Formats: sequence, structure tokens, C-alpha cells
Amino acid sequence: MSKERSSYRQIMKATSIFGGVQVFDIILKLIRSKIVATLLGPAGMGIIGLLDSTLGLISTATNFGLGTSAIRDISEATNTNNKDKIDRTVSIMKKLVWLTGLLGMVITIILSPLLSKITFGNYDYTIAYIILSLVVLVRQLTSGQNILLRGLRKLPWLAKANILGSIVGLIITVPLYYNFGVDGIVPSLVITALAILGIQYFYGNKVKIDKITLSFKQALAEGKGMLRLGIMLSLSGFISMSVSYFVRVFISQTGDVDDVGLYNAGFSIIGTYVGLIFTAMGTDYYPRLSQVSNDNVESKTIINQQAEIAILILAPILLLFLVYINWIVILLYTEEFTPINDMILYAAIGMLFKAVSWSISYVILAKGNTKLFFWNELAFNAYMLLLNMIGYKYYGLSGLGVSFLITYILYLVQVYILASRKYEFSFNTPFMKIFGIQLLLAIVCYLVVKQFNEIYVYLVGTILIIISSIYSYIELDKRLNIKSFLKRKQ
Repeated sequence: MSKERSSYRQIMKATSIFGGVQVFDIILKLIRSKIVATLLGPAGMGIIGLLDSTLGLISTATNFGLGTSAIRDISEATNTNNKDKIDRTVSIMKKLVWLTGLLGMVITIILSPLLSKITFGNYDYTIAYIILSLVVLVRQLTSGQNILLRGLRKLPWLAKANILGSIVGLIITVPLYYNFGVDGIVPSLVITALAILGIQYFYGNKVKIDKITLSFKQALAEGKGMLRLGIMLSLSGFISMSVSYFVRVFISQTGDVDDVGLYNAGFSIIGTYVGLIFTAMGTDYYPRLSQVSNDNVESKTIINQQAEIAILILAPILLLFLVYINWIVILLYTEEFTPINDMILYAAIGMLFKAVSWSISYVILAKGNTKLFFWNELAFNAYMLLLNMIGYKYYGLSGLGVSFLITYILYLVQVYILASRKYEFSFNTPFMKIFGIQLLLAIVCYLVVKQFNEIYVYLVGTILIIISSIYSYIELDKRLNIKSFLKRKQ
């Protein structure tokens, strides 16, 4: 088998492993989102979004980017086949995860009155934030197990852990919301986090790592490199989460909590159902890119291959959203959520640009260029926040979809210029052809949806989905020999 085909198959293998998880996850989230939307409505989903984004903000500010920097260090240690080095790197990571988790918990408790006032305009949620401080610690400990499985490329175990986590989330959440309504949100977040931690620990303990006893002082001293990279990642992640948080607060204060719930629902749909690509990027693509980070030619090849596979898989799914979005929203939520239709139309096209820009941006992390990564993300988040605020203020929820599309077009241009100048990156002809054809089909599909009546939309739109799917299959078959690939998986 050629090296090129082997590389494509590795990308597809990772995507299919997590694609299978995502399909199962999608089914569970379909059931969960339908029930939650019915029981809590847009306002309840808005409260969940505001609480969760606050926890995400604190976690990102205090986790020192270990979710990325530690994976890079563990991947590099694995590549040396030096078991002592692997054991020590993992032991340092685990100690640092406890430190950062406890830090996040304490900060959440201290800031709980302020968080309640800023987020909801009153102090009613102070106790809720104190209770949810436990979630910050638990999620960081869960991240530690996730880092271990990802860094050592134990992808099947990670996939199983994610599947069980989805099942547990459904089993816990639905009864609590049914019996307690909005009052069940905080207990649901805490109990679900604890259950998922237990599942991750179960699979993490399957990995044969010799425990090395380290004091916190030793872990800090030996983990300086991990923390140095992680601090910059944490800063950029904090900025990103701050933008996400303040966008939701801005929507709540400019509009209402219902619109926050609609915004969350819209991007939950588009994010969940194309999430297999982005999950695979963080799980398999980033470690592989890190392993060849000193070779610009090999890095360029892997980036183009990842971008090709991403677009070929995503495009037909996104066209399906463009054509059948009204039915999808009603199926997943209720008719109360149909105001998000236009927002999702624009965001669906924006996802094509996001997939390509993310494929490129990972090279900055893989190279360990933390300063460039920080400034790159700072610029991106600055214009994303500005465009989101302008979009919502003047055009409501639809404006948020347009701002998403424009943001990722700008981001693609930005990361392409950086990667081409710093790492000699360029798109190859096969990728340009694939991206051009699928983007054209998406634009034509969008125009059909906006200009024609419902019968023609479904007729012409379905034909475009079929064309996109056939084209993707042909191009994937050239790269993978799909029949042979499927036989090898059996």
C-alpha cells in the first residue's frame, strides 16, 4: 500500500471511529434535545447555555491549556518508544490536572456572586455557581483521562468512553428535567459530570502506565515546558470562551433569555451533526501532525489530506441541512425553535470554511509556536465578537449566522497567510478542486432554498445532495479504495 493511501486511511479510520460514536451520540442527543426542548423550552435552554458557558470560561482560564499541550508532550514521548519517558510525562500531567482543577474550583466559589450578577443581572444564581464549582474540578480530572487516551492514541477506548458518557448523560438528564424542570439543571450538570469522570477513569486505568510518585513541587518544576505551551493556549482559549460567554450575555441583555436558548439550539444542531470531523481533528490529526512537525513538506501533505477528507464528508451533510432545515429543527426541538432556520443556513456554509481553516491552524500548535498561536486566536476572536454583536443587534438571530460565515472566511484567509509564510504551506490542486466544487454546490443549494417555493426546494435540493454525495464517494474511493478499506475494518 502506498504511503499516501495509508495516510488517507489513517485519517478516515480516526474519522470513522469517532463518526460511529458521533452517529450514536447524535441519536441520543436527538432524543435528549427533543425532550429538553419540550420540558424546558427556549428559556430553559438559555439558562443551561449561560451556566455552561460560565463554567467553560472558568475552566479555560485555569486549566493552563493542558488538554492540548499535554497531548503534544505525550505524543512526542510515545514517538520515542521510551517507556520511562512516557510514564513520567503522564505522571506529571496527572499531577498538574489536579492542581489546575482545584484552582478552578476555588476561583468559581470566590467569584460566584459576581458571576451571577454579570450573567443573570442578579444574585439568584450565587448558590448554583458554588455548587457548580465541583463541575469545574471534575471536568478537569475527566480531561486528564481524555488526554491520556488521546496522547497514547487509544482511540477505540476513547470512543467507548464517549458512547457510555452519552448514554449516562441521557439517563441522568431526562428524569431530572421531567421531575424538577429548570430546578433540575444544576443537579443534572453535577451528577452527569461525576458519572462521566467515572467512565473515563475506567478506560484510563486500562492503559499500562507505571505510576511515578511526584510532589506537586516536582510536577511544577518538571512540567514547565508543558505549562509554558499550555499558558499561551489557556490564554487564547480563555479569550475564545470569553467571547462565547459575552455573546450569550449580550444576546440576553439586548434580546432575552429565549434568544440565548435559540442561539444555543442552532449552533448545537450544526455543531453536533458535523462534529465528527472536528472531534477526529483533535483526537488523531493533531497528534499525527505533531509527530512530523519538523518536516514542512510532510506537514503540508497531511494538512491537505485532512482538509480534503473533511470537505468530502461534510459537504453532503451540510447540503442536507440547507434543504431540510425546517423539518430537522421541528424533529429535534419544537416549532418554537424555527426562528433559527436562517441562522443555520448561513452557518452551514460557514462550516466548510471552518473545516479548512481548522485543518491549517493545527500546524501552529504542532510546531509549538505559542506566541503566534495566541496572536492568531486573539485577532480571530476580536473580529468574531465584533461581527456577532453587529449581526445580532441589527439582524437578530439571522445576523449571527451571517457573522459566523464571514468570521470563518476571514479566519481561513488569516491562517493560510500565516502558514504559507511561516511553514511554506500551500493548497494543492486536488484540494482546490474538491473545495471549489462542493462550495459551488452549497451556494447553488442556498440560492434554491431562498428563491424557490417548497416543492422545488425539495426536488432540486435533493438532486444537489445526491450530486454532492456521489462526487464525495468517487473522490474518497480514489484515495481509499473504499471496498478494500471496509474489508480491512471488518
